Amino acid sequence: MLTTELIKKIRRIEIRTRRLVDDSYAGEYHSVFKGRGMEFDEVRPYQIGDEIRTIDWNVTARTGEPHVKRYVEERELTVMLVVDASGSENFGSVNRFKRELAAELTAVLSFAATTNNDKIGLLIFTDRVELFIPPRKGRRHVLRLIRELLAFEPQSRGTDIKLALDTVNKILKRRSIIFLVSDFLVPAESFQKELTVTNKRHDLISIDLHDPLEESLTDIGLLALEDPETDEMIWVDTSDANWRDSYKLRSQLLEADKNRLFKSASVDRIHIATDEDYTASLTSFFQERARRIRR
Repeated sequence: MLTTELIKKIRRIEIRTRRLVDDSYAGEYHSVFKGRGMEFDEVRPYQIGDEIRTIDWNVTARTGEPHVKRYVEERELTVMLVVDASGSENFGSVNRFKRELAAELTAVLSFAATTNNDKIGLLIFTDRVELFIPPRKGRRHVLRLIRELLAFEPQSRGTDIKLALDTVNKILKRRSIIFLVSDFLVPAESFQKELTVTNKRHDLISIDLHDPLEESLTDIGLLALEDPETDEMIWVDTSDANWRDSYKLRSQLLEADKNRLFKSASVDRIHIATDEDYTASLTSFFQERARRIRR
């Protein structure tokens, strides 16, 4: 249901993200995500500076004048947003929930894609496929995706990244760009194989969301911690320095596992926190990709 507050939120996201796309990301997106190849466009008379290898010798022989074949990039791409809607995404201690951050990030990517006339689709998952919207073009379609990301209420709260990737591989028959948006708070081995397979078939980019409180806690006395996916609750004493060190260590080990996972699968990773301005992280990603392409 489109409430007044939801309409305002969608509008705010559209205004902010379209401005970012128009100012920065449309050109960068185009430069780092190429089309599927080159397709024939026309035959035209030879001009000084044309490469000899492009000469169409049949037309040249028939007309008596040199002609060349002209090719253009087959630009149209398909972008699939694969977004985690499990219970842990409804968490955020600073500024916004991870779910809201995911909606804004995918809005930027969607508007960049539609500016380049690409198709955008959406798959929302938990430990099941909650929603699938086939790839289409246009601003109205992008606004629908943003609305679903903000308002959709999943039926489950668990996380199954393996299922999400398997589903995408069955749905997408041609090579596509896939943005996998999650906090990846699950064992790496549960989806490592599928991550590698998907990246070989498509261009897979992970967007890893996290919150500062998931990395470390200060001394605030007794604290109730609840698992948003299982409802399990425990009380902890944050004044215990040993417990705080153990909590931080677990976070560091998880981070190390994720680094190894994405590196071994050759998957680009954009790491963004709920208290950060994501524009710097996205800009860094596009710039690093562009440098690799030039090399």
